[in-house]
Amino acid sequence: MRPLRLDLAGFTVFREPTTVDFTDTDFFALVGPTGAGKSTVLDAICFALYGTVPRWGNRTSIGNALAPSVTEGRVRLVFETAGARYVLTRVIRRDGKGAVTTRQAGMEALPHGFDLSRFDDDGGTLDGELGEVLAGTPGEVDQAVADVVGLPYEQFTKCVVLPQGEFAAFLHAKPADRQKILVNLLGLEIYGRVREKAGGVAAEADLKLKAVDGLLAGYADATDETRRISVARVEETRHLAVEIDLALPQLAAATQQAANARDSLSALDAEISRLAAVHKPPAADGLTRTALDARAAAAEAATAVTQAEEHEEKLRAELTAAGDPAAQRRWLDAHAERAKVEREAKALEKQLASAAQEHATAEAAVAAARADATAAQQALDDAREAYQTALALDRAGELRPHLKLGEPCPVCEQKVAALPSSGQGHAAESAKAAGVVARKQADTAAAVVETRATALRDLDRAVAAGRAQAEASARRMSTLDSQLAGAPDPATLKRSLAELDAKRKACDDATAAVRKARTAARAAAAAAETSEAAVRAAWREFDVTRDALAPFGPPPADREDLAGTWTALASWASEQAGTRRDARDTAAAAVSGADAAVATARAALVALFENAAVPVPVGDYARAAAVAVERAEAAQRRIEERIAEASRLRDDRATHERTAQVARTLATHLRADRFERWLLAEALDALVAGASRILRELSGGQYDLVHQRGEFFVVDHHDAGLRRAVRTLSGGETFQASLALALALSEQLAGMSAGTASLESIVLDEGFGTLDAATLDTVAATLENLAARGDRMVGVVTHVRALAERIPVRFEVTRDARTARVERTAL
Repeated sequence: MRPLRLDLAGFTVFREPTTVDFTDTDFFALVGPTGAGKSTVLDAICFALYGTVPRWGNRTSIGNALAPSVTEGRVRLVFETAGARYVLTRVIRRDGKGAVTTRQAGMEALPHGFDLSRFDDDGGTLDGELGEVLAGTPGEVDQAVADVVGLPYEQFTKCVVLPQGEFAAFLHAKPADRQKILVNLLGLEIYGRVREKAGGVAAEADLKLKAVDGLLAGYADATDETRRISVARVEETRHLAVEIDLALPQLAAATQQAANARDSLSALDAEISRLAAVHKPPAADGLTRTALDARAAAAEAATAVTQAEEHEEKLRAELTAAGDPAAQRRWLDAHAERAKVEREAKALEKQLASAAQEHATAEAAVAAARADATAAQQALDDAREAYQTALALDRAGELRPHLKLGEPCPVCEQKVAALPSSGQGHAAESAKAAGVVARKQADTAAAVVETRATALRDLDRAVAAGRAQAEASARRMSTLDSQLAGAPDPATLKRSLAELDAKRKACDDATAAVRKARTAARAAAAAAETSEAAVRAAWREFDVTRDALAPFGPPPADREDLAGTWTALASWASEQAGTRRDARDTAAAAVSGADAAVATARAALVALFENAAVPVPVGDYARAAAVAVERAEAAQRRIEERIAEASRLRDDRATHERTAQVARTLATHLRADRFERWLLAEALDALVAGASRILRELSGGQYDLVHQRGEFFVVDHHDAGLRRAVRTLSGGETFQASLALALALSEQLAGMSAGTASLESIVLDEGFGTLDAATLDTVAATLENLAARGDRMVGVVTHVRALAERIPVRFEVTRDARTARVERTAL
């Protein structure tokens, strides 16, 4: 994996968009003061590839990836591996609760010749049309990176980007962990998969072998002896079929002869049964006489109907000539109403006379009351006038003490001619009391007038109503007299109506007699029809019976004598039945002989089936024989198929047995404690040899690197070749040993790996500040030689200026209060 371009925005200290262009860079340094953000550039590369950073500790926590006060961050990495270029992007966001998550991730394969400068103006976003989309979710991106880069996160941080704190991880790793790293780097896990596959193949072959053995157990009958028996059985059933074909015509002939004899006997029995069933019906003797009597009764009933209808017509003619009873009843009703109106008129005349006398008395009473009321009103007026006069005198008496003769009056302003007399102060009171009495009398008189006037008005209305009623009675009387002009008197009318009622009753009785006669006629006609129908039915029965006997030649019929004709037919049928009964014994003997012949032929066929050990069929012997042949041939074919299948299964068993043996042998050879251990030992020997060479160069010949049982040791030539564990080295010595091991991995991985991982770059972020000047110079020269090969990108992260100045390309990382920046410089 070789980085080509890194775009940052909102990632940790890089709040603003920043681009690091690694194009055409083989040897570079990330330089700058401590805390400027040098290691953050490596963190961004790791985060883009794997979604986490070694320095964060917890791989699932990405809260540190987003710059403070920023809601969204973006990291995009363009890299090259195995000659192909890829671009991947991860976008992180902070939600309303402050939680930071990866909200978007994608990876694409860039087309050949893609111009990376297109990313300069895209605002940090993918346009979706760069190339083939390999992944569109964080999970898919993780899998795509593993497939393309060939290194999981843990191995990447130990062999490509060696971050702070992880630089010496491979050197100090436990043997088991180091073995896993080498297995992944060298692609040796393929041998483990081959071993597992071989084990699976062996297990599968064993299962198949067991299954074949189980199947073979079911083919115990697939032998040559079974084949011989099946062939013999086929020949035997075929011989049975030939014999059955020869015997069947005899059975068919016997069966046909028996059927013919039985048909003859059945026909004779049917004729006897048909002839014996002929009998004269018991009612045949009296049917003709009954029909004649019913026909005579019907004619007599029809005559009675005619006589009843003529009598009814005569009575109705007499009733019509007697007059209209409705007009007579109207006259009789008018006579009754006139008598009633006349009585009411006389009673009303008496009432009017009494009312006239009462009206005159009431008029006199009203006049007297009015006179009393007039006198009472006059007395009231006089009392009012006396009261006013007395009141004036009383007021003048009150003014008397103030009046003087000859001076103006204070009321009328005239000169007082005489002084009023004294002692009149109570005159007004007396006059007032007299006025009250007069008022009561006047009110009483007025009430009496009103009461008598009301009574008089009521009498006026009653008299007027009586007079109107009398006039209406007179008009009704005149109308009734007009209606009764020329009409008989009531007694005459009543006699005439009584005679009409008697005639009407006689007509009704005649009508009832007609209905009764008609009913009797219909009943007689129905009885006659029933009798004639019985005669016709008897003749139809006779005709049906005689027609059924037509093949036997019955005697002719006399159509005038039903009973005699039936008697003749029954006698002839009895004679014919006796003749046929005499011939029946001969026909029955013929049937018995034919049945015996059929039984003999069928017994011969049964014997053939029994001799061939074939179940005797109920019928269709030819088909049963053919089925037996077919079954025998099918059984023979199944035996042949089973013999062939058993042979194939034995061949399969031998194949599965060989496959299981080969697979088990291969799995045994590829066991981890054998082949893989040998490969790892060889790889570790080559790796330690290369690292030891580099370490001697770095340490000025003081140290060699060796290993024993998976553990690393250094041999100190300045201390009489003392072997020391790598954990006892100082910081500078540990850096030298770790660098030597990392560089050896980078140099030798391509030759040792099976091709799953391609280490095209190495970036060191550790320990240069702990080296003295001479060692630093040696390290710088070693890195220059490694970069000079041109097949590896070599990068260092350092704040040591002396080392940075010897590197041709430098990325200056600076930081202010808001954001960090990266600027590329060159020698």
